[in-house]
Amino acid sequence: MASIKKINNRKYKITVSNGYRLDGRKISRAKTICVPATVHPRSIQQYVAHEAEEFERYVKCGFGEDAETPFEVYARSWLKRQTKFAPSTLAMYRRMLEVTYQYIGQIPLSKLRPIALENMLIELRRRTHHGKPVQEATVQKYLTAVSAVLTDAKRNEIIQKNPARMIDLPDTESREQHIPNADEVDRFLRALADEPLHYRFFYLYAIYTGCRRGELCALKWTDFSIINDTTTLTVSRSRSSVAGVGVVEGPTKNGRSRMIVFDDAMSWSAACYKMAKMEEASIGGFPLSEYLFADEHGKPIHPDTFTKHLRKIYDRAGLSRDYHLHTWRHFFVTSLLHGGVDKQTVADLAGHGDTSFLERTYCHPQMEKRLEASECLSTQVFGPVTYSEESDNPLTA
Repeated sequence: MASIKKINNRKYKITVSNGYRLDGRKISRAKTICVPATVHPRSIQQYVAHEAEEFERYVKCGFGEDAETPFEVYARSWLKRQTKFAPSTLAMYRRMLEVTYQYIGQIPLSKLRPIALENMLIELRRRTHHGKPVQEATVQKYLTAVSAVLTDAKRNEIIQKNPARMIDLPDTESREQHIPNADEVDRFLRALADEPLHYRFFYLYAIYTGCRRGELCALKWTDFSIINDTTTLTVSRSRSSVAGVGVVEGPTKNGRSRMIVFDDAMSWSAACYKMAKMEEASIGGFPLSEYLFADEHGKPIHPDTFTKHLRKIYDRAGLSRDYHLHTWRHFFVTSLLHGGVDKQTVADLAGHGDTSFLERTYCHPQMEKRLEASECLSTQVFGPVTYSEESDNPLTA
């Protein structure tokens, strides 16, 4: 039982005993609280008793929240405890949860029902972005953030069920990701030949490793190692731009590190790139940057710079404006799967443990593969057929 000592009308000291040490001394913790001025004098004792109960639960159980904790209070404490997320991912959760607080923030965890979340989704669908209604996929991302908090509350046995998992959501419009074909890849590589060294190798590594932008920006020379005469690259960090904070470094998106093996050609190119950067640093009179992708002055390059500069290369190479930096991650995964590499190996290389997520998100059949499938079926049904190449196709006339 917590003991309460009154210091003045609105200041109290709460002490909780929690067993004894080996030498017989009592283990106790104390904290002083100030009752807010908004609490009516008649309610001070009730307020202090509640604080004492919460503090005792925290000392003896490791946490102070219970089923009557408002969602916003629990969500904010959940955010403070997260260590596995990349800084940009955590910042995204924080931004999204801030939006949800006005709808469900004051509802106790035990009283949060699916209908309250459905009403929240209705209000979120009415929001606009740059004058246009937000997409259903974006709306459902807010629910995903809420569900992450409620899943943690369920794991801690504060609530029995996660109400966010009980909602029947409408299907979202999936936008097909187009993958560059062989000709487009060739044009892109030719365009890279005219780029400064750090840009050339950054985009080359994006193609070859399938790493995310932040993971590429965080690569260091110490991440390379030689194992049995084979060059390996360990991906374990991410550098991301967080709004209001700047560029921060943290773990990868899933909090895990992974190893990528370089063949002889890539090992040789990596060695050449390092020698070139060492020469650049020597001429400039500054030490070699610990990061692979530093500018001509040895300073780490801002992650957004690579995204913006890539648009100029695409335009110069005549590539689709639908392509972006993440396109090469799609290309990496899809090419490996189409090349016969097993799904688990591809998932490991891409930093995914779930192969179904990998297939659903990244494996897009290229146009050549679709045509190959169509020709295969036609041959089976109709046999070899020769068509006149000179006649116009009425479908496109």
